[in-house]
Amino acid sequence: MVIGFPQLSITHAPNPNHYLTQPAINVASRSFSTIQYRRNVQDPSGFLPAPSEPSLIHNTDPEAELHQFNPSTISAPSRSFLQVAATEEAVAPPLRVVQIEGLVILKIIKHCTEFSNALVTGQLLGLDVGSVLEVTNCFPFPIREEDEEIEAEGANYQLEMMRCLREVNVDNNTVGWYQSTILGSYQTVELIETFMNYQENIKRCVCIIYDPSKSNQGALALKALKLSDSFMELYRNNEFNGEKLREKNLTWVDIFEEIPIKVSNSALVSAFMTELEADSPVTQSDYDRLKLSTNPFPERNMEFLIECMDDLSMEQQKFQFYYRNLSRQQAQQQTWLQKRRAENMARKAAGEEPLPEEDPSNPIFKPLPEPSRLDSYLITNQVSNYCNQINSVAGQSFSRLYLMKALHEN
Repeated sequence: MVIGFPQLSITHAPNPNHYLTQPAINVASRSFSTIQYRRNVQDPSGFLPAPSEPSLIHNTDPEAELHQFNPSTISAPSRSFLQVAATEEAVAPPLRVVQIEGLVILKIIKHCTEFSNALVTGQLLGLDVGSVLEVTNCFPFPIREEDEEIEAEGANYQLEMMRCLREVNVDNNTVGWYQSTILGSYQTVELIETFMNYQENIKRCVCIIYDPSKSNQGALALKALKLSDSFMELYRNNEFNGEKLREKNLTWVDIFEEIPIKVSNSALVSAFMTELEADSPVTQSDYDRLKLSTNPFPERNMEFLIECMDDLSMEQQKFQFYYRNLSRQQAQQQTWLQKRRAENMARKAAGEEPLPEEDPSNPIFKPLPEPSRLDSYLITNQVSNYCNQINSVAGQSFSRLYLMKALHEN
């Protein structure tokens, strides 16, 4: 029995910071529509993948069939595939590892390196198996110009690519997307909105971030990110005030969760890579790590860091203005209450009923809207990222300088 679901797609607004086609979500690809299932009394859930050959289902040993037969399964109520899938999704373990095939990493690096001056993105395809999210394939999105209105064409392109991959029997289940970044400047509101649009239909998805400029320093700058559950709850309710943040105990480090990445290759690919290994124990990348010139990288980090500090200062001025207005309003309320209480005492002395101490129609009792702390949280995250990168580059540079000094002395 083949279970199929109608295809749905969701395309959200383009990112104003970079001109690219945003990912579309193929809900049908998450419904295991290409997998066949059959009843089997040995499977507790009642479903097992159907074998490719009918002869594998038949058991020629009657005694083995009698031994494997479980009478308790006859009276057990049958469950549909949707019920089983819903149950498995409800008790799904937390995501622990993102397993990426080596070919997928090479595709991401090639795409991001070819357009290193622009920000690019693409779709991740694979399977969600227990606590492991397997990424087995990917394809890039075309770069579009600012004045081109091809949002619908971008969604059609993604769905057409998934259909073509399904026809050649390649995994076409959407598990997230990848995107390039410049010096780790990816923590933006647009990234959060993209995450929220994905997770409306895909409960567990990740974003693979690749930084070509940082990878040129000798380290593979590749990380897998997801939003924390507590942050998504606050974002849905748009409650980024101080009271809710203290209640959830949410700080700026709790917005994103980094998932460990595990690179996986088939045995055939591993054997081929072994044959391609050079006989020399030293490669060109080992020499590249000894380059003493790292001025452009920390210089640009410092420039971005200064811009972030200016933005953070502006956010702090917003909060200072809010608290000044709040203290002024509270002082006006206290003055008004004192006048009202003195008036009520005079009315009581005259035998009249006292007036209420609160007047909702009075503008001084109207609550002031507290500015959102989301931007300040993101900017603080970005500042921390730039500081860590500068610290890492500075430490490596000092190590190389001390090494070269020792070599010259010898």
